[in-house]
Amino acid sequence: MGKVESNKLQKFNSLLDTAFNLFTTKGVNKTSIAEISEQAGIAKGTFYLYFKDKYDIRNKLISHESSKLFKNAVAALESHSKQEAETFCQEVNDTEHTYSDNSLEYKIIFIINHIIDSLNNNRTLLTFISKNLSWGIFKEALTTNVAENDINFKDVFLEMLADEDHVMIEPEIMLFLITELVSSTCYSTILYEEPANLETIKPYLFSTIISIIRQHTGKLKGDI
Repeated sequence: MGKVESNKLQKFNSLLDTAFNLFTTKGVNKTSIAEISEQAGIAKGTFYLYFKDKYDIRNKLISHESSKLFKNAVAALESHSKQEAETFCQEVNDTEHTYSDNSLEYKIIFIINHIIDSLNNNRTLLTFISKNLSWGIFKEALTTNVAENDINFKDVFLEMLADEDHVMIEPEIMLFLITELVSSTCYSTILYEEPANLETIKPYLFSTIISIIRQHTGKLKGDI
């Protein structure tokens, strides 16, 4: 990377980091572009070379932070041992549902559990994402890499679907339902322990997610 590109990247990251700090302490509505630029040490006019307005940088922050959550969760999924997989299956299983560590159900539950635990340990991030998240922004987060090392979760999701033995019916609707369920449940449970604490809620949440996945599971690919 040349010096010019390196300077651009540094300014871009500085604006992102500064905006995130201001948004999570003051709120988006009470933060101005002038304030972001000043604290980032960048001219206000330069801000518009990277972002349309403060809502654009907010959306890109959600994409970026969501990507980091997904990236860490996918890395954990790919690196965990067989013993860890068996232990996790025992922890989230119930008498109604059984599933293997190679199934789509297991992979999605593992990733969601990892993300939930990460948000539980970073409630500032949870509040920021939940307050500003919409399906449109989330879809952008799935497909848009804000930073160079961001993960494109849509590609990961499509790979998971490709590995499945069954055809998935309306997978985007399935993902929408799971996202809305997890987002609202985590917000109330982690921040307010309503209607119960996280560990009490998790088995019910995972069971519901599995039911959603199974409702969208079609025929075996070989039978079509």
